[in-house]
Amino acid sequence: MKKLLLLLLLSVSIFSCQNKEDKKSVGKEACANDSTKEKKFEMYEMSEMASLMEQMYAHNQQLRLRIIKGDTVGKFPQFFNNIYTATFTTPSDNDAFFKENADNYIAAQKLIYSETENVKENFNKGVDACVTCHKGKCGGPIPRIKKLYIK
Repeated sequence: MKKLLLLLLLSVSIFSCQNKEDKKSVGKEACANDSTKEKKFEMYEMSEMASLMEQMYAHNQQLRLRIIKGDTVGKFPQFFNNIYTATFTTPSDNDAFFKENADNYIAAQKLIYSETENVKENFNKGVDACVTCHKGKCGGPIPRIKKLYIK
């Protein structure tokens, strides 16, 4: 009886170990098969408008610092006018609402460079123009844009 019980325990342990090894090898094969499959990654490319807005934001960050320090603001950057011709991620976003707000934004930006006695207020009006447009179109960058305000 003891021999039978010992033989039974021994066979159970052998079979249980054998199953674990089989599962491990199956798991390794599955991982190997997954790693051999090609995964295609697509790089995100910004639209011309998104890229332009990033440029305008960077320019306004630098301009903000110059205004705070009391430095001269220079001349109106002509690349801002590309707002009228840059292609959008979603072409339907280039509608009457956007065009009106683009006009308001360019007018506010030009005031910064033409009326330097009110440069801080005019700069904040330019930031207001950004926020107003983004409230109507794409609200995502609003918290970032609001960091441009000069207090």
